[in-house]
Amino acid sequence: AEALAVSDTLKRLALARPDVAFRLDNDGRNNFTYLPQGDDGDAMRAARVSAIMGKDAAADALVIDTERAGVRLVGLAGLPTAARGDARHQHLFVNGRPVRDKLLIGALRAAYADTITAGRYPVVALFLDLDPALVDVNVHPAKLEVRFRENEAVRSLLIGAIRDALSSAGHHASTRGGAAMLQRLHAHGLGHIPPAQAALAHSPERPLSFAFPTGYPTAHPQSPAFQSQMPERATPGQGFAEAAGAAASFAANPVATEAPFPPLGFARAQFHETYILAQTAEGVVIVDQHAAHERLVYERLKAARAGGGIPRQPLLIPAILDLDDTVIAGLLDAAPALAEAGLVLESFGPGAIAVQEIPAALIGADIALLVRNLAESLEDWGGAGSLDARSDYVLKTFACHHSIRAGRRLKLEEMDALLREMEATPGSGQCNHGRPTYIALGLKDLERLFGRS
Repeated sequence: AEALAVSDTLKRLALARPDVAFRLDNDGRNNFTYLPQGDDGDAMRAARVSAIMGKDAAADALVIDTERAGVRLVGLAGLPTAARGDARHQHLFVNGRPVRDKLLIGALRAAYADTITAGRYPVVALFLDLDPALVDVNVHPAKLEVRFRENEAVRSLLIGAIRDALSSAGHHASTRGGAAMLQRLHAHGLGHIPPAQAALAHSPERPLSFAFPTGYPTAHPQSPAFQSQMPERATPGQGFAEAAGAAASFAANPVATEAPFPPLGFARAQFHETYILAQTAEGVVIVDQHAAHERLVYERLKAARAGGGIPRQPLLIPAILDLDDTVIAGLLDAAPALAEAGLVLESFGPGAIAVQEIPAALIGADIALLVRNLAESLEDWGGAGSLDARSDYVLKTFACHHSIRAGRRLKLEEMDALLREMEATPGSGQCNHGRPTYIALGLKDLERLFGRS
């Protein structure tokens, strides 16, 4: 236990000073040696983070470098999809001193609240530098906590910097998904079909087919004919199913790939009516259609809320739900927040509640199931969450109920429109629960799988 404590302490110091070499020997055995990492600040920090926290930690992180009112924040903030199951990988420094400050930890939680589900913790190595006169380091015996003269300014700086970085990252997702997929393929044997699945794969109900889906483009990507076949680029406010584009007949030869590909490539197929396979310039990506669309709908609802309100649709006949009186009381207490999100509820006598209006985006959704899911989660709100956090939770629930489900078959132009909207939407690399919406496999990874490299 003492050896681990010494090791953790030295690792925190090594993160604080990447320009200094650190070496730890215990009982004649070298635990670690970290060499100086050069002069470039960002590169130094990334190299030291890789050495201490693993290569994935730096590869799946965004660079933070911002300053406001004499307070500077630099370092690395991990992607939401690279979050861990504990907080051991959250490293915070104030004027070079490692701290575990409640204010900073709370600011971290707020910055990632919209992208990481409860019980997960982002990987960060952040360095706060400010005038020593603006911070008191003597409020804790071990000097792990500090007190800032301008608490709110520091908190606002940290939250804003991380949110801006996540927003500018767009659809960027963790690199660990593809690596995990390769490990599973190797573990189970590439190309091996278990006997229980072999009969299913060759059964009359599920015949094998290697044809491209209907609508596969027949022209070269740079040609005018190809452009007429592909859907128009989706805008953040456009539903993917509304994208224009004519379906083309099947062609035996695949499309040439000399032209530049968009970041998420072009859709090639859908399998198990759940995942979209797309070809990129560097390899392939596999997209979870429900998780991706859920995030897009959520961002659309947030944009509508910020733009003056979420459009509502009055119901011609109100939906009447029979619920327990205590559940109804909780829903009516939350009615103002729900109305702001577009859901208007009214009491309908003992043991019943009426849904008068719903968000226009939820037309066709199962309203009864939606309201019951909201009722079950109201007790988790308590009194601690902010109004924005509560409103965000309602919008996430709406998005989940409105999104395309696993099992829905999509046309090729719908898949491509979904990919284009993901590229135009910040945060689309992870769903509303912090899980990745897609994984990427590079061409070299595929070649290794088939023994070609």
